[in-house]
Amino acid sequence: MIIEITALFWYNMSMNTEMKSSAEWQALLEKKEDEITTLHRQVEWLTQQLRLMRGQRFGASSERTQVISEQISLFNEAEADSDIPESDLEQITYKRKKRAGKREMDFSGLPVEQIIHELPEAERVCLECGGPLHKCGQSVLRRELAYVPAQYKVVEHIQTAYSCRCCEQKNDHVPMKKSVVPPALFPGSGVVSPGLLAHILNSKYVLALPLYRQEQEFQRVGVSISRQTMANWILAVHEKWFSDFFQLLRRELLANSILHADETTLMVLREPGRKAQQKSYVWVYRTSGDSQRPVVLYDYQPTRAGECASNFLSGFSGMLHTDGYEAYHCKLPPEITVVGCWAHMRRKFTDTLKSLPADLRSRSPAQVGLDFCNKLFGLEESYGKQGLFFEERQLARTEQSVPVAKAFFVWAKTEHKKNPVPKSMLGAALTYAVRQESWLMNVFLDGRLELSNNRAERSVRPFALGRKNWLFSNTPKGADASAAIYSLVETAKANGLKPFAYLNFLLVRLANGIKMEECLPWTSLAQKLCKS
Repeated sequence: MIIEITALFWYNMSMNTEMKSSAEWQALLEKKEDEITTLHRQVEWLTQQLRLMRGQRFGASSERTQVISEQISLFNEAEADSDIPESDLEQITYKRKKRAGKREMDFSGLPVEQIIHELPEAERVCLECGGPLHKCGQSVLRRELAYVPAQYKVVEHIQTAYSCRCCEQKNDHVPMKKSVVPPALFPGSGVVSPGLLAHILNSKYVLALPLYRQEQEFQRVGVSISRQTMANWILAVHEKWFSDFFQLLRRELLANSILHADETTLMVLREPGRKAQQKSYVWVYRTSGDSQRPVVLYDYQPTRAGECASNFLSGFSGMLHTDGYEAYHCKLPPEITVVGCWAHMRRKFTDTLKSLPADLRSRSPAQVGLDFCNKLFGLEESYGKQGLFFEERQLARTEQSVPVAKAFFVWAKTEHKKNPVPKSMLGAALTYAVRQESWLMNVFLDGRLELSNNRAERSVRPFALGRKNWLFSNTPKGADASAAIYSLVETAKANGLKPFAYLNFLLVRLANGIKMEECLPWTSLAQKLCKS
């Protein structure tokens, strides 16, 4: 393309019979040179994007910096450099006690069934004297882990009536009493029980099994439950209990002083006034690592507008970990301090290096930026290994991490002046660094804050995994219900509970009129009955 433009330029010059002044020729030359420079940048940008996309598709997904050493690969012996001298090896022979396997520990919580193998009566005869043999000992030859398929059974709740024999003989009126029967989960809803619904919810929101696959599995065992029936049960339990329970968890979440937030896409087919292909969003909010009562909440919203986060966080005052999305910076109230994510900053330089040819990476300024970020993460790792408390971590950061961060931004601003064009991988990374400085530096305000927002990103993952399987929600009501149930499941997991056990625990107790406050995942009874 560049050669064609240059040829056309000289052709026009030769064909132009009208003499031009030197100033006009100079202006024309500068214009063409600008066009060529722009095209060069465009080609470089597209080339970088192609390398990055190839790396994302075929390369390692980890963002850990790969340290290249001279160690010979165990799987590349044929290409080993023969010029490297062999090191002197010393052969050491020693004995050590074999470690006890973990199998006993792993199986300790499971029931044990013994199968005792005995000789038939006819063979219990001594080969020497013909006398009878008796048992003289037993030993466990091996232990196997067996699988018992799930079973479905019909449970009939029978109410018993009682009357007085004496009154039956003497009085014309006989008083009667009836036994108390636990209430149905949904009166008039048919066969659904707390255990069955907990199983359906666990299959969809923990195991990412869509309702149509569950319908097929039910049919294979001779149970006919349609996906529409299961969907109706999910909507009903959300409307009856889970919506209010979600708000109870939200109040607990907002009582914290440090939170994490992130968002991900969702497709809702029947949103009023919107096309089925338009993106909706699920916003994720969760407590930080210092919380004694972890809470993870998912909030469905039709858009990604900053008002969604502002409305949900109404009443919250404290620090909020986020990525670099602008809505967090300009839409939240002043009582919320936004804390940036250094993992996102590091990712910019990692992607820049992936977009470059391998022989240019070590000389790129992006490698310097990545080294700064890795230094900060290395310091955080050392604080963790030292077991520093929050106050001690804050002091260590002030002395060691803050100077590194300040030096990074001095370097970034200097490099940004050399690479002001944002439409390049390096330019975009430097622009991000310069614009995000104040929020990235906020991480050093409190020792409880974390260097990255990875805690929220990890909470997005279960939802994203489920979305790959069930693909979309049919209605906004369904999206709200799914967000609430994901909140219950992930909050249970964050508190060390088994999701199915907790869902069953919750449904049984709520159906029997137990207060919601007594069913929270950190209560002693929930911890006792549902602990992983």
